[in-house]
Amino acid sequence: MKDFRYFIVGGGMTGDAATEGIRELDSTGTIGLISAESDPPYQRPPLSKKLWFGDPFESIWCQTVSRNGEMFLGRRITAIDPVAKRVTDDEGTQYQYDKLLLATGGSPRQLASAAPVGQSDLGKGLVTYYRTAQDYRYIRKQTETKQRFAVIGGGFIGSEMAAALATVKKQVVLVMPDQGICSRVFPAELSNFVTDFFRQKGVEVRPGETVTDVRRDGERVVVSMKSGNELAVDSVVAGIGITPDVELAKQAGLAIGNGIVVDEFLRTSSPDIYAAGDVAEFYSPLLEKRVRLEHEDNANRTGKQAGRNMAGAGEPFHHLSLFYSDLFELGYEAVGEIDSRLETIVDWIEPFRKGVIFYMKDARVRGVMLWNVWKKVPAARKLIAQPGPLTAQDLVGRWLAR
Repeated sequence: MKDFRYFIVGGGMTGDAATEGIRELDSTGTIGLISAESDPPYQRPPLSKKLWFGDPFESIWCQTVSRNGEMFLGRRITAIDPVAKRVTDDEGTQYQYDKLLLATGGSPRQLASAAPVGQSDLGKGLVTYYRTAQDYRYIRKQTETKQRFAVIGGGFIGSEMAAALATVKKQVVLVMPDQGICSRVFPAELSNFVTDFFRQKGVEVRPGETVTDVRRDGERVVVSMKSGNELAVDSVVAGIGITPDVELAKQAGLAIGNGIVVDEFLRTSSPDIYAAGDVAEFYSPLLEKRVRLEHEDNANRTGKQAGRNMAGAGEPFHHLSLFYSDLFELGYEAVGEIDSRLETIVDWIEPFRKGVIFYMKDARVRGVMLWNVWKKVPAARKLIAQPGPLTAQDLVGRWLAR
């Protein structure tokens, strides 16, 4: 049995950030980190962004190895015993811990087939559910010989991958059930603009289409849709969201909500077990509700804070994380509750090219999207903290000028 002062389950950005947080306060305590991936921790956003625009693959690696921990790659933890403070992996190896961090992230959602059981190729390797460095390597290799790609999903990953593949001169068909790109976060008029913008860039956008099956037909892959339409391509990439990996936490008897429930110190219902990153559900004082966030800033911030608290810092986590995206030459940063179902107030400097979108509820700003506007995230957090009431007259033409 291996014995560690700190043990981290999950080898993503959150796990890496936790090792950094630990080392800020404890330079010698033993750290173990286990990951189901064969790669050491790396930055995930470049997989659908900068790597496609010229950054070298080597630029993604985190500095985990420099923090003198022991990494166990290509392994999964299968059981946690909170009483004995012990975890067991899929090879039967056991690890003792003083403090444990669950940074298990999430698993890509899978397409649901309408074909009879045993007659569908879904889940048999024809669809790349894009999330890992290995997925990037595979799709990048395919672009060397394949020309026509279907991208399923019009949200963050789907839209970024469609833009990335089009940038490297591939034929791209973007298939999505919604009526416009990122329609669940963009106001309707902005979603329509972005959808048309993608078409101008050569992407064939097919909104309102639900994929029911994917099958091989000779050298091609055929995507079937609920409408009866079919699409023949060389390769299929799906980005339709993730489901938080909470099974280990459930097995350990930890409190589960929309993710693993943690307090303001990122502790679970078992005091020596912490959770952070995509899988953690925590209370946001600014938004006045519990949230679970799936973005880079949240992974890094919660991971580092969890590491510090495991090492004895005792610091509450109250940060409201930002997220961002790049869609060809368009880009944005956003913070707070970004949901197109909320009332929106738009302040364009240049329509659809530069401006700010305010997401409102009960005369308060709940979220801010900075569309090609930069260095305003701290001010946006302060705006979200204001009790209101605020109206369009208070915001349009005024807030940006401050």
